[in-house]
Amino acid sequence: QVQLVESGGGSVQAGGSLRLSCAASGYTYNSNCVGWFRQAPGKEREGVAAISTFTSSTYHTDSVKGRFTISQDNAKNTVYLQMNSLKPEDTAMYYCAAQAFRCGARWYAAYDYNYWGQGTQVTVSS
Repeated sequence: QVQLVESGGGSVQAGGSLRLSCAASGYTYNSNCVGWFRQAPGKEREGVAAISTFTSSTYHTDSVKGRFTISQDNAKNTVYLQMNSLKPEDTAMYYCAAQAFRCGARWYAAYDYNYWGQGTQVTVSS
C-alpha cells in the first residue's frame, strides 16, 4: 500500500521559513517523480516543485524560484520542501504526490500523479 505522509506545515509571519517533509512507503521510491503541490481556497491546485528520485533532477515553478528548494534523503525515502522568505500568497494546503515515472517537462501536471498525501497547511501572515 502506497503511503505519502506530509509534515512540517504551520503558521509563520512573512519572511519566515518552514520545511515540509514527505515520507514515502509502499513502492519503489528511487524510480519516480515526487512533487509538491499547493491549493489555496478558491484556486486550482498548483505544482510547486518536483524531484526525480533516481537522478535528483529538480524543478521549481517560477513564483518560488530562489525561495523554495526541493530535496530528498534516499535513505529515509523522504522528500523535503525548504521554504524561505515566505509570503502571504504562499498560504495554501500543501500536498506531496508521486508518479510512476521520472519527472518530465510537465512535472507540474497534477493529473499525472498517481498517489497523494493528505496535505499539510501552511499559513503566512503579513
